[in-house]
Amino acid sequence: MSKLTIEVFDAKSSKRPPIIIENVSPNDSILSLKRKISAKSHLDIERISLRPEARGKNIPDEKLISDLNLSGATAALYYRDLGPQIGWKTVFLCEYAGPLFVYPIFYLRPALIYGAGAASKPIHQAVTIALILHSIHYLKRLYETQFVHRFSNGTMPLRNLFKNCSYYWGFAAFMSYFVNHPLYTPPALGSLQIYLGLAGFIVCELGNFSIHTLLRDLRPPGTKERKVPYPNSNPLTLMYNFTSCPNYTYEVGSWISFSLLTQCLPALFFTLAGFIQMKIWADGKHRNYKKEFPTYPKNRKPIIPFLC
Repeated sequence: MSKLTIEVFDAKSSKRPPIIIENVSPNDSILSLKRKISAKSHLDIERISLRPEARGKNIPDEKLISDLNLSGATAALYYRDLGPQIGWKTVFLCEYAGPLFVYPIFYLRPALIYGAGAASKPIHQAVTIALILHSIHYLKRLYETQFVHRFSNGTMPLRNLFKNCSYYWGFAAFMSYFVNHPLYTPPALGSLQIYLGLAGFIVCELGNFSIHTLLRDLRPPGTKERKVPYPNSNPLTLMYNFTSCPNYTYEVGSWISFSLLTQCLPALFFTLAGFIQMKIWADGKHRNYKKEFPTYPKNRKPIIPFLC
């Protein structure tokens, strides 16, 4: 194939003149085309989304021009300005650091929240354990963000920073306010309920970490390679025999256990909100696995073993 001239139109506005990129080789990648568009439009590469049609899907960076089946010496593509971007790692560090500092305020400085008399009230064992577990969870998440996760996308829209931080920071304050309240009601089943919740939380946190390390080892550094994950020698990864996203399964399990331990309705609300979002993500990943890998295990469910 000879070199092409590609006219890149604004997907949002037909009034803007196209960006014309000449001498495009069929062996060029979408990423290299984005670099040329960036040089002419002064948009950062991360802000550019290329698509075959104005309302089409984003074309992955690793795709080659020859994969697009463009015809003629002059071809058309469409771009969309995704707006200001921010690194995924930065967003994760911010959204996870917040709860680590917000939640303890209600425990360590009760007089600031509940009034002067709150500092003299006794603190139940479940309340102290809840603080420790909540802190461990977000310390683990920060560690994973820095040292474990390999992100397939470099950036996300800047607006997600405020949305995600509001969600995590707000729920941390919401839960902490009631768990650490001077009028907190201890678990109805006493120590049995506390230790069941503690055991479940620990197992699920270890399981979640095990899945994240397995996924890290599955993707070589600096690549977007996708493979079908299978259990390894760690028994906690056996959840892959039943679900496509066992990291979400364990995550939900952690917060169910936390809700059991604290017997706190706001914690259950957080668990439900998280489950709804993770179910949506798991369904999408499950569909993509089945579409991309014809021999994908048929017995797996997206997030809940044997159910859904």
